[in-house]
Amino acid sequence: MRLFPFIYLIVYSLMHLYIITKAKTAFNFKSRTVTLLILFSVIMVFSPIIIRLSSFPDLHLAAQKLTYTFFLWMALVFLLSCLLITIDFCRLFSKALKRFLRLDLSRFIPSSRFLFITSFSLAIMLVVYGSFEAKDIRTEKVTISSSKLPESMDKLTIVHVSDVHLGLIIREKRLEKIIELIKQAKPDILMATGDIVDGQINHHLKLIEPFREITPRYGKYAIAGNHEFYVGIEQAVDFMEKAGFIMLRGRGVTVEGLINVAGVDDPAAKNFSDARIATEREVLSALPRDKFTIFLKHRPDIKADYIGLFDLQLSGHSHKGQIFPFSIATKLYYEVHAGLAKVSNDSYLYVSRGAGTSGPPIRILSPPEITVIEVLRKP
Repeated sequence: MRLFPFIYLIVYSLMHLYIITKAKTAFNFKSRTVTLLILFSVIMVFSPIIIRLSSFPDLHLAAQKLTYTFFLWMALVFLLSCLLITIDFCRLFSKALKRFLRLDLSRFIPSSRFLFITSFSLAIMLVVYGSFEAKDIRTEKVTISSSKLPESMDKLTIVHVSDVHLGLIIREKRLEKIIELIKQAKPDILMATGDIVDGQINHHLKLIEPFREITPRYGKYAIAGNHEFYVGIEQAVDFMEKAGFIMLRGRGVTVEGLINVAGVDDPAAKNFSDARIATEREVLSALPRDKFTIFLKHRPDIKADYIGLFDLQLSGHSHKGQIFPFSIATKLYYEVHAGLAKVSNDSYLYVSRGAGTSGPPIRILSPPEITVIEVLRKP
């Protein structure tokens, strides 16, 4: 977390510099124009940080609109950079063909101006498309079976929600749709695997009430993701508990003697406290193994030392990359970055794409989701 602002500033600044360089080549800009573009870029680079770290008790609506605009610009810069880099790779490939195979394709390559205008137009279209995909929350249905469900329970319906990122961008309208989808699923138990809140939570207390309308038979359980620590863990936990969730911070419970539910804090907790964090194995080992065990962990990774101590791990965090082609990076980093995976004979991992957005309010090839997992009892 401490390094993230610096990494963000460096990478985002380099993206702007790269685009300005390409624009200068394409349009032969004068020095004055380039200077104005650089000043504009500096404003756009620093504005999201300033707004997210500031408090606007009297200008909340203005801060919300500005944040939305700045993050849309961030999405545009990211996509345009990816398109321009792809073009540069194609040019390098063309030069390699000419050098090694004496195959000259230069006459087929359009001018720099045409390519820049085309890339910029395509990036805008992708941002527009991505803003619609981000609002298209889907219900993903998954069915697994387990012999650990008690005889009195033929089926357990779990609803899993993750990475909503309630804040300046994700507001009442999006939350209402999420709550409606959860209600339609008629959950026996509701699980929230972190990053439910994100930024200036003191302005969002009215977002508590919609969650209170959901009262599953076996309750609502949640863990802290990395963003809960970024916004302030105490106020984030207060928000979730007022919304009716039981926070599982390095502990597990047996619900009505039927099933186990356990959870751990995100590793980001180490950056905000010197307190020792309970390991996954320690938390899970304390629970009776003859009962179906649901383990909540924000990041979608599994360590070998606790395989066999849970039946279903629910995770989020990756957003499935949120914006293609960033999903390639999350796929390379996490063995499972979305969907259901079998860990062992009777253990599963499900990774949610998340119900909201982090940063840019768009999604491309990674629609948001609410997950409904039906666990059927098998003899």
